[in-house]
Amino acid sequence: MVDIRAFRGFRYDPGRVGSLTAVVCPPYDVIDPVLQERLYAASPYNAIRLELPRDEADERASKYDRAAATLRHWLVDGILRQDSARSLYVYEQEFTVEGVLYQRRGFFARVRLEPPGSGRIFPHEQTLSGPKEDRLQLYRATGFNVSPIFGLYPDQTQEVYAVLEPWTRSAPPLEARDHLGVVHRLWSVSDSVTISRVVGLMGSRPVYIADGHHRYETALRYRDELATAGEVPDPEHPANFTLMMLTGMSDPGLVILPTHRLIDTPQGVMAGELERYLSGYFDVVHRGHSAAAAWEYLQLDESQQVLAFGTAADGLWLVVRLRDPAVMAQLAPERSPAWRGLAVSILHRLVLERLLPTDLLGNPPRLRYVHLLEEVQGELGKGNCRLAVLVPAATIRDLVAIAGAGETMPPKSTYFYPKLLTGLVFHSLRKD
Repeated sequence: MVDIRAFRGFRYDPGRVGSLTAVVCPPYDVIDPVLQERLYAASPYNAIRLELPRDEADERASKYDRAAATLRHWLVDGILRQDSARSLYVYEQEFTVEGVLYQRRGFFARVRLEPPGSGRIFPHEQTLSGPKEDRLQLYRATGFNVSPIFGLYPDQTQEVYAVLEPWTRSAPPLEARDHLGVVHRLWSVSDSVTISRVVGLMGSRPVYIADGHHRYETALRYRDELATAGEVPDPEHPANFTLMMLTGMSDPGLVILPTHRLIDTPQGVMAGELERYLSGYFDVVHRGHSAAAAWEYLQLDESQQVLAFGTAADGLWLVVRLRDPAVMAQLAPERSPAWRGLAVSILHRLVLERLLPTDLLGNPPRLRYVHLLEEVQGELGKGNCRLAVLVPAATIRDLVAIAGAGETMPPKSTYFYPKLLTGLVFHSLRKD
C-alpha cells in the first residue's frame, strides 16, 4: 500500500514577504544563470536561495551551508512559519499550451519512501550521479524537502480529487504567477474527515514518479544515512517520508509535451539524401515545406511509429513510418515490447545509432532538446541547426507499461508541463 500522510508544512508568511509571485521559483533543473539572477533580484526571500544558491566569488561557506543559514534565518524571523494543523495542500496550475487553456489539479502530501521495485512507487526515468550528489548535499545541510516530487496515480473517475475539490470553493487560494505566465493556486485542507477519506482512497493505488527521480533517490539515501547514524528512531520519523504532489492520471490538465531533437550536423543534409538512408526501414508518408503540417500529421496519427525530419538545407519535411517494428526486437532484445515501441527508442536505437552515418551526424552527435513546434521552427529558421526531428510525446499508457515492468524510459522521453513551483510549501525531514 502507498502510505500518504497530511503534514504540518512550512509556508511563507504573506504579511512578511508580500506577493507570493516574488518568492517562488521553478525547480533547480530548469533554472539557467540568467533566470537565477532574475529570481535573486525579485525578492530577498525568493526560494532560489534555498533551491539553487548561486556561487559567490568570495565563498567562505559552501552554497549548501549558505542555503541552510538562510533557512534558519527565515524560520527564526518568521518569514517561514509551520502550519499548526496537519494538512493536505490542494494545488492547481492554470496554463496555455499551443493556444489551449488547461488546469492541472492535485495535492501535496507526505509519502512514505520505498526502494524502487519493492513496493507501489514506480520510477520511469534514468538518473545521474551529479544531480543526486547535489541534492544530497542540500538535504544534509537543510534537513528539508525544498522542492516536491511529482507523482501520478490511477483514478479513472477522479474520485480522490472530488473529495478535496469542495475546499477550493470555501476559501480563496494563495496565488502566484511564474516566469512563464503559469498561474499557481494553493489551498490548505486540515479537516480530519477529508484527510482520512483521501488517505483511504490512495492506499490501494500505485504511484508513478512523473518528475523528480533524482530527488526521490536522494531522499532514500538521506533517510538511510540518518538511520545508520541512529537518528530515525521509529517508522513515523519525517525522514521516512518525502514531499510529493499527486495528480490523477485522468486529470484533464495532465499534459506531456514532446521532446524534439535539434541536431547540429557537421555538414548540411538534403531531404533526398536523408530519405535514402532511411528507406530500408521507413516509408515516407508525407513530405512538404511546413513543420506545422508535419507535426499535425504526427498528432493525427497518434502512433509511436512515425517521426518527422526537417532539413535546413532545402527546407523540406519528411514524415516517415517504421515499416516493420520487429526490427526493434533485434536491436534491443533486452528491452520490453513497450520500450521498443517508443518513438524515442526507434529514433535513437535505429536511426541515430544504425542508419545515419557518423560523418553526417558527428561523433558524438550534438543534440539539443526543445518542446514546442515554434522553438523548432525558430532554430531551423535562424540556422542554429541543420537537422530537426519531431518526436511524438510518450503517453501515460507508455509510462505505466514501462515503469510497471521495472524498466526506465530512454532519456528525454517525457516532459510534464508545467513544472511544480518551489516555495509553495516546504517539508521538514527532521521536525514533525
